[in-house]
Amino acid sequence: MKNHFNKVVVIGASRGVGAAVAEHIVPSTTELITVSRSPSNFGNWIEADISNKTGIEIVTNAVGNSPLDALLYMGGTWETQAFTSEYSFEKCSVRDIENVIAVNLVAPIRLVKSLLPTLRQATNPKIIFMGALSGLDNFPAREKEKCLFE
Repeated sequence: MKNHFNKVVVIGASRGVGAAVAEHIVPSTTELITVSRSPSNFGNWIEADISNKTGIEIVTNAVGNSPLDALLYMGGTWETQAFTSEYSFEKCSVRDIENVIAVNLVAPIRLVKSLLPTLRQATNPKIIFMGALSGLDNFPAREKEKCLFE
């Protein structure tokens, strides 16, 4: 028998890994809440920019007070020119760097903190973070080359 979840939140569910995860988990949930800035084709889509406090509040309000079985964080971002031949860390704007930190580090912390009360209500809650590019150990990008060799 497949696992069944009452309520699951998927962050970054409009495309890529997040959309694939949302599509895969939809049959196993009673309530799937998908969160992204652009529309998701799966679950109950909530438009929110989780890089700021307002976006976190939108997600928290959408989840409500009932038990949350899982928070699946599939969101992530990189600098505007990342993984292109034009990329240069020295030329990255402060805004780009702040956005990367806000989405990839601060937002997951804020989300977990705000959703802990509902996660604690679930019998066996799950929190999963996945970065779509985190598996690129052998990716020959300039970012890696510059970090390793300069």
